Amino acid sequence: MVSFRTPCLLALFLLVVACSRPVLHAQSASKVTLGIERTNEYLPLLKGKKVGLVVNHTSIFPNQTHLADSLLALGVQIKTIFGPEHGFRGKADAGEHVSSGVDQKTGLPVVSLYGSNKKPTPEQIKDLDILLFDIQDVGARFYTYTSTMHYIMEAAAEQGKSVLILDRPNPNGHVVDGPVLDRKFASFVGLNPVPISHGCTVAELAEMINQEGWLKNGVKCKLVTVLCQNYTHQTPYTLPIAPSPNLPNQQSILLYPSICLFEGTEISLGRGTDTQFQVIGGPSPTYGTYEFTPVDKPGAMNPPNEGVRCYGLDLRKVDAWKEGFTLKYVLDFYAKAPDKSKFINRPKAFDQLAGTDQLRKQMEAGLSESDIRKSWEPALSQYKTLRKKYLRYP
Repeated sequence: MVSFRTPCLLALFLLVVACSRPVLHAQSASKVTLGIERTNEYLPLLKGKKVGLVVNHTSIFPNQTHLADSLLALGVQIKTIFGPEHGFRGKADAGEHVSSGVDQKTGLPVVSLYGSNKKPTPEQIKDLDILLFDIQDVGARFYTYTSTMHYIMEAAAEQGKSVLILDRPNPNGHVVDGPVLDRKFASFVGLNPVPISHGCTVAELAEMINQEGWLKNGVKCKLVTVLCQNYTHQTPYTLPIAPSPNLPNQQSILLYPSICLFEGTEISLGRGTDTQFQVIGGPSPTYGTYEFTPVDKPGAMNPPNEGVRCYGLDLRKVDAWKEGFTLKYVLDFYAKAPDKSKFINRPKAFDQLAGTDQLRKQMEAGLSESDIRKSWEPALSQYKTLRKKYLRYP
């Protein structure tokens, strides 16, 4: 085994071994030190341990080298790779079945944690000592990577395993807003009582989940977090790599918390176009003058409104950072719907995304955004107070 006391070898390896990735413009990424970069903090914790990696295509060093490749080169005993929604390589469509198998590049077994097997079984982790989680999140409750983290922690706690989380910035970390999830509507797109924009990094959220007893039966896992450096929740952070097929750029990531609610409606979010989560439109011209037609594309097979001319809005020039979380798009389109009884065509999905059935009922009752926001209290203020206990960045 290569000694962890040879940081020069690691540095050389990271410079030489690089893989090609779809890279976004990272205007401020270089100013932030990611958890993955703080090797001196976590390599000693892996020495002599049997390791399971919970990773995907975002689990990379700034030079685009994947964590799995780096650890293998250093002799770390990686036994299993666990892949979230979109798969280990990040190419699967949202909701697409992801099979387990063997990674062709590393030869390691890959266990899918999406579909029927969202939580590792005791058999799948029995030979492991520690589970390492390093996946880029986007700060919205319904983005399923943090649900995978929740289940990893729960399985580890139940089996007496440790969990190590390498932290990454939250690109929407400056926003804490939206309805707090009612546990009656808990699902894989929202497991914990946090608002839609929860304002936490994955490490902060993990500590909250663990300490607040939100894991099944209140179990607690042995949790270690490696934090970022030079990051605050007001730091504009552009992701260096697209986190999933339909969030291709920073604008889509910033808009995502506000417009993902449309997933439960007849409105297209641009899946099946080159402007995913940057345009919104439906089959009626009443929705707006911007036009687009979704078609089958890799990562967006059978998109909503496939082959149908959609009318709506182009949001590519909206100042989404400043705007934060808003209901205005959903409420505006509902008001313009020719047949409001057909607008929310997947009410269960809409309620799960909202974390409550109250929003749907409030829309149907014609409430304004200001009136709807009042109904989020006192739960939202209570959450903000709770969040302060777990903030790890100035």
